[in-house]
Amino acid sequence: MPYDFKGKVALVTGSSRGIGRAIAVRLARSGAHIAVNYKQNEEAAQEAAREIAALGVRALAVKADLEKPEDIRALFAQVKTEFGALDFLVANAAASAFKPLLEAGQHNLRRTFAITIDAFLALVQQAVPLMEGRQGCRIIAISGWDTLRYIPRHGILAGAKAAMEKWAQYLACELAPRGINVNSVCPGPVEHTLYPHVYGGDQAGYEEWRRVRIAATPKGRIGTPEDVAKVVAFLCSEEADWIVGQNIICDGGLRRSFPLGHSVS
Repeated sequence: MPYDFKGKVALVTGSSRGIGRAIAVRLARSGAHIAVNYKQNEEAAQEAAREIAALGVRALAVKADLEKPEDIRALFAQVKTEFGALDFLVANAAASAFKPLLEAGQHNLRRTFAITIDAFLALVQQAVPLMEGRQGCRIIAISGWDTLRYIPRHGILAGAKAAMEKWAQYLACELAPRGINVNSVCPGPVEHTLYPHVYGGDQAGYEEWRRVRIAATPKGRIGTPEDVAKVVAFLCSEEADWIVGQNIICDGGLRRSFPLGHSVS
């Protein structure tokens, strides 16, 4: 692997599957010890932890509902007990209701913003004391393509993710003097993550969605969780030390080439 993260400790929220799991595995391959955070699926989290431990590093699966401040505090207490410190925090977990904004209820808004915004700041506030005095610490927020252009039924999540991107920029200015770099990563469409579920089991609709985006993407394919993980690993490396407060878009060029007027669904 191109980076040396031996002795580093990473916490990746929502890392029992999808993009979060790919990030956790990628960092582990470079030598980082990993705290695998999950909310419900313990079996998937333990499987991810076993995969990571097989790479020769330490892995800890930690259950925490990020909507609950007490769970976030307990999460970091476990990280401190197990690892003693923290070098990388990747805020990846997200959840939302996918519906037009005129149909959004207050409970939909509260839950989405609690997980994406409230939890992000709480995670950072808990992480910073564990990062103090260490070199090359990083905080990375995983955003989404719906902050860049209109995607039907994504308005609630897009608003929360856009706010998270802005907070990442403010935190970058506040924390850079303390040796902590903060950035966000904005993936384009990614295979095997959210998009099939948005179609509610309409496989034909999803395949048409894929066909249009593959044709429009200069790289000629849909992104993978591993594509996003590579970007995160780079931002965690020494080579990215001068990148501060940026939103890194990784979409195979789709943002530049996708026809105007098209939406994701």
